[in-house]
Amino acid sequence: MDLAVDELVTLVRSYNPHTNEALLRKAFDFGRQMHEGQFRRSGEPYFTHPVEVATILAEQKLDDATIITALLHDTIEDTKASYAQVAELFSSEIADLVDGVTKLTNLQLSSTETKQAENFRKLFMAMSKDMRVILVKLADRLHNMRTIKAMKPEKQIQKARETMDIYAPLAGRMGMQWMREELEDLAFRVLNPDGRQSIMRRFVTLENETGDVVERITGDMRTLFKEAGITAKVYGRAKKPYSIWRKMQAKGQSFSRLSDIYGFRVLTETEDDCYRALGLIHRRWKSIPGRFKDYISQPKSNGYRSIHTTVSGRDGKRVEVQIRTFAMHEVAEGGVAAHWAYKDGEKAENPFAVDPTRWIAALTEQMGADEDHEDFLEAVKLEMYSDKVFCFTPKGEVVKLPRGATPIDFAYAIHTRIGSACVGAKVDGMRVPLWTRIKNGQSVEIITAEGQEPQATWLDIAFTGRAKAAIRRALREVDRERYVKLGRELARSGFEHVGKKATDKVLETAAKKLRIEGGRDELLAQLGRAELRVARVVAVLYPELMEIEGEQVKRDRALIGLEKGQSFKRAPCCRPLPGERIVGITWRGRPLQVHAIDCGALAQFEDQPDRWVDLHWQAGRHAAIYAVQLDLTLANDPGVLGRVCSLIGEQKANISDLNFLDRKPDFFRLIVEVELRDAEHLHTLISALEAEGDVASVARVRNPEDAAPPPMTSPAPHGEAVGL
Repeated sequence: MDLAVDELVTLVRSYNPHTNEALLRKAFDFGRQMHEGQFRRSGEPYFTHPVEVATILAEQKLDDATIITALLHDTIEDTKASYAQVAELFSSEIADLVDGVTKLTNLQLSSTETKQAENFRKLFMAMSKDMRVILVKLADRLHNMRTIKAMKPEKQIQKARETMDIYAPLAGRMGMQWMREELEDLAFRVLNPDGRQSIMRRFVTLENETGDVVERITGDMRTLFKEAGITAKVYGRAKKPYSIWRKMQAKGQSFSRLSDIYGFRVLTETEDDCYRALGLIHRRWKSIPGRFKDYISQPKSNGYRSIHTTVSGRDGKRVEVQIRTFAMHEVAEGGVAAHWAYKDGEKAENPFAVDPTRWIAALTEQMGADEDHEDFLEAVKLEMYSDKVFCFTPKGEVVKLPRGATPIDFAYAIHTRIGSACVGAKVDGMRVPLWTRIKNGQSVEIITAEGQEPQATWLDIAFTGRAKAAIRRALREVDRERYVKLGRELARSGFEHVGKKATDKVLETAAKKLRIEGGRDELLAQLGRAELRVARVVAVLYPELMEIEGEQVKRDRALIGLEKGQSFKRAPCCRPLPGERIVGITWRGRPLQVHAIDCGALAQFEDQPDRWVDLHWQAGRHAAIYAVQLDLTLANDPGVLGRVCSLIGEQKANISDLNFLDRKPDFFRLIVEVELRDAEHLHTLISALEAEGDVASVARVRNPEDAAPPPMTSPAPHGEAVGL
């Protein structure tokens, strides 16, 4: 311990030569004496914790009173020391700070909503008296999170959630971004260890594939500035795992598709050099529209000043760049701590620092002692959570949504029934389009109508996964009757093709054999939605009729390279045919997905080589059961469609679906789905159609977007299909 006090004094003296060394040592000895015989859960002497908290604050170059408060912050609560004793030995200022930290420690910020609101008020009242109280509390929480593994699992989860919900956003709101990022990452490590590990693995793979991208780009920037005569320091790093995870969830993208996972910081001597550096960067690399923010000309309320821009760097990868002066950087890094920090042995006077107590005072003045505690909590959260939107129902109830949410998301957040019946919305009393982005503090009223049903266009408007999932479910129900009707026609045509009838009894039997819950109607609906092929239904009842004379290849033996009993499914993005080069992608709990080797959707699996399976089509004659979509433009004349359908039939191809896209007086365009044997069969059919005079164009349809897996809210073990 004697070594620890020497190291702490040396650290404080390095930035504050005028420190009261005797008082620091006195506080150290007093704290050690008060905590004598106390131990942490890890088995270490308890006093190691206050020492580490004091060290964290000393690294931020804070004043003696704050450092001493850190050393004594648990004495009044956990030892026989009293407020009067601390005031007498040190000062009333330090005693007030220690007492303030003690009161904050006793607040249960993760308790019930009403109690939480009341305690939030007390927290902010204490902060308004002396902001150093919360600095000590944040450092206390940071060290506790660094050593959280010694706690019981349930306690770890509680503390991690409290950190993620309260302390991390609070640190960020006070301008201490470094602390916010570390608190978030430490909490993320507890709340979602698999997700964090998955992202870390992706980083390692990316670095192995691309090399040290950070070092290359920082080197390019340094050379650029040196040639232009700008004195600047350039730093680069990969973003924190939680930041990456949050961005993946917000954008619904996989890790491989995220572009701006690297961040770079440029520090200059003057404000003019910031803008000169910006110009050089934009001339050297392509800037990304909509990703530029100038917080130098328009600083944030906590004093933060910097230029943010995103550019397309090496290999087309996006990187985020922050440009600011060294003085601005001190505020950006220290936030509120900059008000008590020392520089060159003197109390720092930073021209860019803004007194954050104004924000606290404004909140506490707005909410007097007689005001509703929950109103105060709402006001605080509106200020703290910059990545959330807190809006209100007409009755004043709070609805929390992610930033970017629309009235559709608001409606479904209240109740699925409200969302499905939505016909319009009012924001702050004004009628607005449903695609309007809701802002913090707005009041939203949903207008409903009996008989209204969800629209397919809502999927493009909705932002939250909950709303999108509800809309998709509702659309499936609304379209069910139409799909059943279409499925019945497809079944009739398919069964007649082999000389059989699709009676209700036949279809019910097929549903049982295929283990389709919902029976005949569900089977027909799946046929109508193209989730099930008529050929498969016929084959399960009359397998002998699906065989053709010669070297017929059955579907279950169509591929070489499958494991025994392994099922497969052609990828909806490319729908490969026998004869085309293919590769398989494994999915846990789902059939292996077969892609054409040139399919664009394979890019998302480049960093998961263990999921790739080498496959080949079995040689021989395959049954005409492989569906392919053709985009046809035909002359709008009588009899043309009939002749084209007959032509397709003559080529031994079965039409399984028709969908008209556009109809004009002279031409019309449609998608025809046909069932073919192989790639040669497709080539023959296209050649025959191109030779038809009334066919203006014909092309095979491929849609890589159909291959995107559904978004997941939590990570899956390595090898499972997730968007990472």
